[in-house]
Amino acid sequence: MRIRRPRLPRTRTGQRRLVQAVMAGCVLALLPVTWLYVTTADRLRTTADVPHTRVAMVFGAGLWRGKPSPYLAHRLDAAARLYRAGRIEVVLVTGDNSRKDYDEPDAMRAYLTRHGVPDARVVSDYAGFDTWDSCVRARRIFGVDRAVLISQGFHIRRAVALCEAAGVASYGVGVDAKHDATWYYGGTREVFAAGKAVLDAVFRPDPRFLGPREPGVARAMAAGR
Repeated sequence: MRIRRPRLPRTRTGQRRLVQAVMAGCVLALLPVTWLYVTTADRLRTTADVPHTRVAMVFGAGLWRGKPSPYLAHRLDAAARLYRAGRIEVVLVTGDNSRKDYDEPDAMRAYLTRHGVPDARVVSDYAGFDTWDSCVRARRIFGVDRAVLISQGFHIRRAVALCEAAGVASYGVGVDAKHDATWYYGGTREVFAAGKAVLDAVFRPDPRFLGPREPGVARAMAAGR
């Protein structure tokens, strides 16, 4: 059985239309990324110049043998530095705890307490299964309306855009990361994730889990006073 290969147009008109179609596809693919850059242009900061904001959010980034992966550890280190510098008062750690043997939030809490953040100042969201879920739950479950978001540079723009869409006024701190295979994978993944981010921001679906309001952030802030 012979496999027929697709034939390229032979006429100049056909070739021109093919090129136009390819260019249009590239433009459409890049529109979500462009949206992220435009909407977050003035919201990115560093640990040195981020304004004082009472709550910081750290997004999960995987565990290695029950402990934060190097990428997640970098995020948590930034949160600990901000706490010690007095720029934040409470850290909301949001991640995946969908099964008993995988608990990102508790691993993140343990790491932060080992690095100088009091346990009473750490609040756990066990149903932050993706960025949109984490942002919506921060607003609707934990009552957060303003936060510093901490993640890697390739992810932070999407985090800020989605939290803004969810009603959380945000600054983003993108932490440095070694440009290894994980970094390149993360950057490539963001091109595709940007499309989902646009859909989330437009249609605003409910997260996988909601549940009742939780007073953890309010209590932690009150304890800080």
